Formats: sequence, structure tokens, C-alpha cells
Amino acid sequence: MRVAEFQQLIDDLYGAKDGSRGTAGTFMWLAEEVGELSRALRRGDRAELEGEFADVFAWLVTLASMNGVDLEAVAKAKYGKGCPRCESVPCGCAEPTPQHTPAG
Repeated sequence: MRVAEFQQLIDDLYGAKDGSRGTAGTFMWLAEEVGELSRALRRGDRAELEGEFADVFAWLVTLASMNGVDLEAVAKAKYGKGCPRCESVPCGCAEPTPQHTPAG
């Protein structure tokens, strides 16, 4: 399944509920799921870890949909040529900075 297909599936499944909760409430659910992922990483249980990664991804695509962001398109635009700073794969930058890490 492509990212865009998953984003559409999650929107079809939960879009109405998520929309009524709003962005702030939905973000809080994402934050809670990230905490659960943190615990799963510490525990090292593969099944739990996989489930939490899926949950975090689902809440992330929900927030993207609620804000009109096509995650597949923006990921390709930002990272499709490699590192956004040096355009190399793997990144050839001397040291990552907060502004050019995957989260930045």
C-alpha cells in the first residue's frame, strides 16, 4: 500500500470522527501514541512495536489529512532527491543540524 492509499483509507475510516475532534485533540492522540511507541521500543516486543509504529503513522496521516497535506507528495518533494541539503544518498553532510535532520 502506498502512503497516499493509506492516508485515504484512514480518512475514509476515521475522517468524520477526527474532524469533530479537531487538530488540537487529534495531535494529543498522536502524542499519546508516540509515548506508547517509546515504551514499546524500550520493551523490545516485536508485535507491540509494530502495532505502535502503525498507530503513530495512522495518527500522523490523520493530522496531515485534516490540514490538507498529502504526505506522499510532500515527502517526495522534500526527500525525493536525497538529503534536502546536499542531495546525496546517503547524506554527505559533515554533521546533521537541527534544521536539516529528518524531523527538521
